[in-house]
Amino acid sequence: MEVYQGKSVFGGIAIGRISVHKKDEQQVKRVRIEDSEQEILRYRQAKQTAMEQLQGLYQKALKEVGEANAAIFEIHQMMLEDDDYNESVENIIRMQQVNAEYAVASTGDNFAQMFSAMDDDYMRARSADVKDISERVLSVLGGRATGIAASGEPVIIVADDLAPSETVQLNKDLVLSFVTVHGSVNSHTAILARTMSIPALIGTAIPLTDDIDGKVGIVDGKNGCIYVDPDEDTLGRMQQLKLEEQEKKELLQTLKGRENITIDGKKIMLYANIGNSKDLAAVLQNDAGGIGLFRSEFIYLERDTFPTEEEQFQIYRTVAETMAGKPVIIRTLDIGADKKCDYFEMEPEENPAMGCRAIRICLTRPEIFKTQLRALFRASAFGNISIMYPMIISVDELRKIKTIVAEIRQELTEQGVTFGEPKQGIMIETPAAVMMSEELAKEVDFFSIGTNDLTQYTLAIDRQNPKLDAFYDPHHPAVLRMIQMVVENAHKAGIWAGICGELGADTTLTRRFLAMGVDELSMSPGSILPVRKIILETDVTKERENNNLC
Repeated sequence: MEVYQGKSVFGGIAIGRISVHKKDEQQVKRVRIEDSEQEILRYRQAKQTAMEQLQGLYQKALKEVGEANAAIFEIHQMMLEDDDYNESVENIIRMQQVNAEYAVASTGDNFAQMFSAMDDDYMRARSADVKDISERVLSVLGGRATGIAASGEPVIIVADDLAPSETVQLNKDLVLSFVTVHGSVNSHTAILARTMSIPALIGTAIPLTDDIDGKVGIVDGKNGCIYVDPDEDTLGRMQQLKLEEQEKKELLQTLKGRENITIDGKKIMLYANIGNSKDLAAVLQNDAGGIGLFRSEFIYLERDTFPTEEEQFQIYRTVAETMAGKPVIIRTLDIGADKKCDYFEMEPEENPAMGCRAIRICLTRPEIFKTQLRALFRASAFGNISIMYPMIISVDELRKIKTIVAEIRQELTEQGVTFGEPKQGIMIETPAAVMMSEELAKEVDFFSIGTNDLTQYTLAIDRQNPKLDAFYDPHHPAVLRMIQMVVENAHKAGIWAGICGELGADTTLTRRFLAMGVDELSMSPGSILPVRKIILETDVTKERENNNLC
């Protein structure tokens, strides 16, 4: 048995086989073959298998994320059937008498270069697609599974690191946990792990070798370690802990359907944070009162090109309709910092956390912003949607947003397009926004405090830097005082204030937040019921007395 220590991202215990995920591991060698026709037959069979895989992915995506987002798998099928592509592969096999792997890799590289050199944006985007289909065929030829956790058995993913866009696409049914060598507990990938309620470790000094691939592993999210090939005593002990954990979860299920009201009658809005429409099942399963943060940027991160207005509209509409009148707060595009999209073609920055991100991108590239706003306003006619703007630091920014919103309303009206009137709020994520919160409150319908960035900017600590984890203190008195100030200024203006950062799920602070007068707490779906339990057991009046907040 080997034990590797890491940093816990989400608690819980996972027991299963380990699957080592390595990127860019398909090394293609040129091999001379004797029977080119037999090799062509081998290629055609691999292509057919790849087509069947893509059809399966299309059907799955159709159910989970809708037709617009599933369309990429149809495009890949059409590209794999393209005569030019297939003729190139088969011609290389015949003329050079080489193996199918080499012919596919050469064709993929050649076509990708051809597409990337084109002037048309749409055609340039196909460069990534042709690489994708070629990798899929190569995987079939080599007998390798495609994608993360492509086997039918749920596994523990072990990887060097996982980008946010990779994490959000994980098939939760096939992933018990993930463990990475790199990363930070405050990264967006870690936040997504908590959203998905998957036991996870980062910063784990575990070797990414074939020696551990396929072995039984145990991830202990509470103590931040992974056991590889555990002995019988350890396995038995962890199985018992897992059973006790499950019993606690079942007890919490009795809280479903209960209103979030404190002992002395204060009602709290308890909402869920999600990354995409695939998380809706967890939201409903955990009985959230609504969605307090829909991270719309993952619609962009999951793609190689800008999502169209229609594609976004269908996603927002699906979420609104599924929530059946419950509040759905959608944050506008928050690309930047640790969330990067190559097709945005943004210039490198020395300090991206303080660079061009979130609302700054939207205000400097209004064509992107307007497309999203049109989709949001249209979707708001189908449910209780609110729009939330991130990284606001001034009243002037809000007035620019309102000008753009007015233009959107006029366009939709003139075009005869049905739309709703969503409420509009902002995230409080910087000390500047805190200090201006009295003035900002007069311009919006609500505040939502993003404690992750607020802590980062208040303490001048990069939350992506794992070397600074020991200094990163979200319980710092300065952070808590800022939250108090924001809540007081919101109430003075007659609007509500909530918390959608990670502190919203921090049960050691729940009573303190209630005493401060926080109206809403938004968190990963799996944290809803534990927080509800505390709310039901809290007397806010007594808590205020205990915290000298009377």
